[in-house]
Amino acid sequence: MRTIKAGIIGTGFIGPAHIEAARRLGFVDIVALAEVDLETAERKAKALNIPRYYGSYEEMLEKEKEIEVIHNCTPNSLHYEISKVCLSMGKHVISEKPLAMNSKESRELVLLAREKGLVNAVDFNYRHYPLVQQAKAMVEKGEVGKIYGIFGTYEQDWLYLDTDYNWRIEPELGGESRAVADIGTHWCDTAQFISGLRIKEVFADMAIIHKTRKKPKKPIETYAGKELTPEDYEEVPVKTEDYATVLIHFEGGAVGVFTVCQVFAGRKNRLYIEITGSKCALVWDQEDPERLWIGRREAPNQILMRDPSLLHKEAKDYCHYPGGHPEGYPDGLKNFLRNVYRFIAEGKNPNQDPCDFPTFLDGHYEILMVEAVLKSAREGRWVEINYDL
Repeated sequence: MRTIKAGIIGTGFIGPAHIEAARRLGFVDIVALAEVDLETAERKAKALNIPRYYGSYEEMLEKEKEIEVIHNCTPNSLHYEISKVCLSMGKHVISEKPLAMNSKESRELVLLAREKGLVNAVDFNYRHYPLVQQAKAMVEKGEVGKIYGIFGTYEQDWLYLDTDYNWRIEPELGGESRAVADIGTHWCDTAQFISGLRIKEVFADMAIIHKTRKKPKKPIETYAGKELTPEDYEEVPVKTEDYATVLIHFEGGAVGVFTVCQVFAGRKNRLYIEITGSKCALVWDQEDPERLWIGRREAPNQILMRDPSLLHKEAKDYCHYPGGHPEGYPDGLKNFLRNVYRFIAEGKNPNQDPCDFPTFLDGHYEILMVEAVLKSAREGRWVEINYDL
């Protein structure tokens, strides 16, 4: 496999995860990074052992002509602008989600990527867990039967306290929706990927649990581990949801419902999905990713372990260790990037060849879903999703 040179823009939580996963592939060379300023870029480059760094992404793109692929790992409000510039300069783009702040922007990125014939991907990485691939293979082979319903939750507790604060809370940085856009899109992408069914319409209820939150007056790193006192906070109103429950109608007649909540004590990152069909049911829990529960009416229920010797061949390609050697979040991200970079290395055309990874079009569809959820919650009715570009 030929070596591919890449650059990364943004090195908060997810940027270093991209770097680690890409390096594990063995044929990707992260040659440069760009950050919000030169001081931050230098500090992050030293910590991550990246040879070159820049205080702006524009400078990196101008000087690093050999870079083929850009990882856009910036805050949500910057995704559209940066991805558009990168595509215009002929770079393949791997973007964090959401693809953009609204469907007008995301539609433009889909069409621009098509026009340029460039590889484009959005990090819905839960598709790439071995047992999610197994569940999809079982559906495609008819082992689940006709799908009756899809149900589940995505729960976290990282915003449980009113003193928990992050830029994602602010609509101008994170978007009009938070919980649905941040984690609900992962659940919806996983549900649609496994089932092969597209969400047709939604009916949503949303709530802000903490009407105000206490925001540190200075960047949190400036407190250097010091315990904050009431004087260190300012109270700010919250406009994005902590919770939502969404009823779903899928194409083909299946029904469903999912709940997202970022103030659920004890749940760290629990994407939980249940699929019931005419032959069996499937249950997968991201906090316990090594097991797929298979439910039956007239036979014993079954727990299928992540063991390549037990999985369909479609799922075996996503296992890299024998059974009993756990694979989780970093491995799902690695599988996602492997598929993208393998596609690039093989010289495939995203306008002609099938992509085994989520593309900008998938990212656009998820933004359409979020906008429908917001409209439904405002108007108290079912809202149909129009997928036409």
